[in-house]
Amino acid sequence: MNTQQKVAFITGGNRGIGLETARGLGRLGIEVVIGVRDPDKGEEAVAALRNEGIHASAIGFDATKPATFQAVYDHFASQYGRLDILVNNAGIALGDFFAPNASTVSQDVLRRTFDVNFFAVIELTQILLPLIRQAPAGRIVNLSSILGSLGTHCAPDSPIAPAKEVAYNASKTALNAYTVHLAAELADTPIKVNSAHPGWVKTDMGGPNAPMDIADGGKTSVQLATLPADGPTGGFFHMGEALPW
Repeated sequence: MNTQQKVAFITGGNRGIGLETARGLGRLGIEVVIGVRDPDKGEEAVAALRNEGIHASAIGFDATKPATFQAVYDHFASQYGRLDILVNNAGIALGDFFAPNASTVSQDVLRRTFDVNFFAVIELTQILLPLIRQAPAGRIVNLSSILGSLGTHCAPDSPIAPAKEVAYNASKTALNAYTVHLAAELADTPIKVNSAHPGWVKTDMGGPNAPMDIADGGKTSVQLATLPADGPTGGFFHMGEALPW
């Protein structure tokens, strides 16, 4: 058991923004544990991180299988006795971002999207919170999206006006609300809770036309996961810039 080195858990950490977040934290000397659905892909990601000199490992995690949440708690409780950083990165998008569907979205799509992007995040965070409280300065980062910003959607000449796929967008709006409420509840503790907009990144979800390279996708999460004691809590950020709710 390493009682000195910080340890972080990144859900959906075997690829894309999650993997870049693990890489960024690992380069800062933080031990990273990635939550993965596919053990083989998890080991491939861990091998890549270790080849860069990063202390990394993988553990089974599936946002649709709550039994894995307790297994994650048991792992950190037995191996570390605490959790310094939780990055709630795993998420899904089931529709076309640029196909407005508020009048037609199915209940199935709504429920499946919210189950992963909202309900699973809350359940996992609640389970792991006792371990985060054991850390000297816990950090919780919720991966949101500018598409969850009601202020930006409603702004004149909004840059995201065409992106009105309601299930994904609303799930991130709800996640932002959770960030605000959890941060307020934990305001008298050393724990900081923030939402991150990673940017529009060339991932499987973001697609090839996204303007940001994958290497930059984890930068905001890494910043928020390593905030100093006088850093913000209860905010919504991209690359250090506060975003409108």
